[in-house]
Amino acid sequence: MSGHSKWSTIKRKKEQKDAARGKIFTRIVKEITIAARQGGGSVDSNPRLRTAVLAAKAENVPQANIDRAVARGTGELDGVQYEELVYEGYGPSGVALLVEAVTDNKNRTTSEMRHAFTKNGGNMGETGCVAWMFDQKGTIVVDKNGVDEDEAMMVALDAGAEDILDEGDTLDVLTSLSDFESVRTRLEENGFAPVRAEIGRIPQSTVAVAGKEAEQLLRLMEVLEDHDDVQHVYANFDMDDKMLEELNG
Repeated sequence: MSGHSKWSTIKRKKEQKDAARGKIFTRIVKEITIAARQGGGSVDSNPRLRTAVLAAKAENVPQANIDRAVARGTGELDGVQYEELVYEGYGPSGVALLVEAVTDNKNRTTSEMRHAFTKNGGNMGETGCVAWMFDQKGTIVVDKNGVDEDEAMMVALDAGAEDILDEGDTLDVLTSLSDFESVRTRLEENGFAPVRAEIGRIPQSTVAVAGKEAEQLLRLMEVLEDHDDVQHVYANFDMDDKMLEELNG
């Protein structure tokens, strides 16, 4: 497991606490609004919206919130006009960082992102400086509890999965963008309902980080993750599991 994957798992467990649920809801609602604006309000014909709505239901976002977000996206309801932005740069030890954000004020968010990088040992770069280091992949997470792991892996691979990672409590099924929907559907049809399914960015290679630079890097990532406009933070670091858990303890 890469350091960033492990960090994401730890971060997600932290976010399950009640104090963090408001941020989870906000991020999902923004994604639903953007998806509906770009591809229409039907989950049957809009794969991105379907993925966002499934994520919302997995996090127990109320249906009324989902419906309002779709209506705002399609223009049936007035609301804030969001813009998608991607920020790229480097953290301590030369770790590549890619930040996906949704904002109603580009100038404000850009200024705050630049400040976050600079204050925490990083450097925000130009568009394209690190994006090439990441591949867009589908990730379908299946809870291993009570599941026939061999059967789940066979179903996923037969459906076109590129790789399957054993992350301890879960199986993370990686797919190409084109096979994401079909693999997820096949898993669901065979009784392996995902606990999470999303399109994300996977680093092509990783950079080892340790000591004070590791601590500084995680602090930078926490600051970026906690920003209200940030949807996702991706990084290509690797770190000793024990150190990672201690720094996130």
